[in-house]
Amino acid sequence: MTSRKVQKDLMTFIMYIFGFLLLWEWLRPLEQLTDTSNIWVFLSFIFISLLLSFIGTPVIIGGCIKWVFIIAALDFLYIDEAFFQFKWVSVFITDFIESFQFVMARDWANLSNLFRSFLFFVLLWLMTYLIQYWLINRKQIFIFFFMTLVYITVLDTFTPYNAGWAIVRTVISGFAVLGMLTFFRLLDKEGIKKETNLSRKWMIPLVAMIVVSIGFGLAAPKAEPIWPDPVPYLTSYGKESGDGTGVQKIGYGLDDSSLGGPFIGDNQVVFTVEAESRHYWKVETKDVYTGKGWITSGSREVRSPFGSADQVPITSFFNRPGVETVKESSTVYSLNNNSHIVYPLGIKKIDAASFFSFELEVATEKIHSLEGDSPSPIKQYTLDYVVPRYSVTALNEASSEKNIVENNELINRYTQLPKDLPQRIQELAKEITDGKDSWFEKARELESYFSRSGYSYDQKDVAVPGDDEDYVDQFLFDTKQGYCDNFSTSMVVMARSIGIPARWVKGYTEGEYKGISESGSRMFEITNNNAHSWVEVYFPGIGWVPFEPTQGFSNSVQFNFDTASQSHDQPSVMNPEELEKDKPELKENNERQAASSEGSFKKLFVPIKNFFEVYWKWIALVIIVLAVLALIIYKIRGRWLPYYLTLRFKWTKKDENFQKAYMLLLRELERYGLHRKDGQTLRDYADYVDRFFSSREMGRLTARYEQLIYRGNLQKGSWKETKELWENLIKKTIA
Repeated sequence: MTSRKVQKDLMTFIMYIFGFLLLWEWLRPLEQLTDTSNIWVFLSFIFISLLLSFIGTPVIIGGCIKWVFIIAALDFLYIDEAFFQFKWVSVFITDFIESFQFVMARDWANLSNLFRSFLFFVLLWLMTYLIQYWLINRKQIFIFFFMTLVYITVLDTFTPYNAGWAIVRTVISGFAVLGMLTFFRLLDKEGIKKETNLSRKWMIPLVAMIVVSIGFGLAAPKAEPIWPDPVPYLTSYGKESGDGTGVQKIGYGLDDSSLGGPFIGDNQVVFTVEAESRHYWKVETKDVYTGKGWITSGSREVRSPFGSADQVPITSFFNRPGVETVKESSTVYSLNNNSHIVYPLGIKKIDAASFFSFELEVATEKIHSLEGDSPSPIKQYTLDYVVPRYSVTALNEASSEKNIVENNELINRYTQLPKDLPQRIQELAKEITDGKDSWFEKARELESYFSRSGYSYDQKDVAVPGDDEDYVDQFLFDTKQGYCDNFSTSMVVMARSIGIPARWVKGYTEGEYKGISESGSRMFEITNNNAHSWVEVYFPGIGWVPFEPTQGFSNSVQFNFDTASQSHDQPSVMNPEELEKDKPELKENNERQAASSEGSFKKLFVPIKNFFEVYWKWIALVIIVLAVLALIIYKIRGRWLPYYLTLRFKWTKKDENFQKAYMLLLRELERYGLHRKDGQTLRDYADYVDRFFSSREMGRLTARYEQLIYRGNLQKGSWKETKELWENLIKKTIA
């Protein structure tokens, strides 16, 4: 094991000190702007890493020292147990396994602080290596110096961090390092030997220049800024007039009072489910439309408590003739820290651990999970519910005058509209539903209107209503493009404008089908991209019925067209059996069942396919890790390949192996950088190698090789005598 060749003079040591100071500037803001504490631990790691690099510690020994420091530091920060009792081993393994699962699920928010600190140590390790590489090998550090200046000035502009003195310190350190590196590059270029007097002649003017520049900069009068503060402009970028919130990130949120504006996608997994059929997942409903968005009329603090053994106090529809139901259950695996329950229409019971309880927000039908008296997320729970199938005949009869009078209070609540709602919204709703008598027929017309009238689904180019504009009016008559909030809110408002009670529902779509679970249920993965809003219309005596007006989305609700007239009047609606046939996951399941009756090859292929569908992320991760390891091993082959070649021929005694060993030596010298020119004889090349290494070993080996070439044989025992020369040259190619 050899040490790395490093310069250990005073100027090199000073360069390492300034490199440490530049790295320190990256850590200083963390304590003020984040919840990171014990910054001295990370600074100590940087100092030790640079010190090991300066003294030329062998890579393996230096790496071991750094790993021991990282483990001891993590033990000190998070476990606080005696390091040599090794209690940290089990804690580390458990924590890292859980954190890797969160990484695979892209759930960055749930990564533990221990794992975050470990990743930060790895990042600092990489940074210290880069500092050493830039300072010693490349003798260029301008990019890092420039990025440090950009980093602290951006923080100074956009955060509470005051980087006034940080900029001064960075300029001093950066100019000093740049000056010394320029000096070293000139020495190398001109082939001048470094001497103390020469170094002094360069350093004194450099120090004087830095002192004068910094002093002049601090003492000189400062002009007022000629540009306005960019922060207000940048923070307001993307906003239209009004209360728009600009570009947002898709996902479930609490505030819907100001709708509109574009959003960016987010494929972070929120939860996964094992379900018997596909359906939407509700979180809450809202009832008051303000002209800009949605709020809740009742207090969110009015809640109805219940437990796992209790019936969920939500009545979505009535168990009466006209509504057929089928019992189903689903298991939800939550991957975030939300303390609310996602549930399907027809929820009856929530089965979770006994120490959890629940509260229903009466005004919004949002279900909160609690542990004791505190909100607490549940990682796994099972839902029992009934899937409805509505009779179209019953829905058409539900909007009779008698039923409307009996439900007067509920209907008044869910037909609320702003007093200043533009009249043309109601006129459009009447025009769309002209000729339709029942609420169901009118709701179906409103639902299908958007798909035949030139409206388009768009997530980017979405307007925000101005102060004097109505959100629905702008979408219906001006822009005609938007996403689910635009479509669903517009249908609710139009339905209310003609007296049909409707409400706005928030939650998630069914998600992406992932295959069949071991229990035989279908598996779905729901991400933030599946956040969605839709419509529920109330039919007296029946209950709430979902409708889906958004372009590109399909309603999974089942209708029983039990009259001939309805089946002819609604040609665009498919029977539930036909819908089931069109579901891709059912097709895939049928294909698997068919495959089980075929040959042995297909019987073997199905479980292999299932395995890859379930574990493809882990397989991809293993492949990536192996590829990275292979790349690293290849990149550092100069450090291990000479040892391998030495061991390969160490115990070889046959003289015939000399020719093979000599050719491998030529290849290693080429890799090391000693290239043989075209037409150059072996003897000339040997002289060139010997001059480079200040030895005579290559010439002696080449003479033996020429003897073998021209005579056809070697004196017995020649390999034993020349093996030491060959090993010495091979070891010199270690880099």
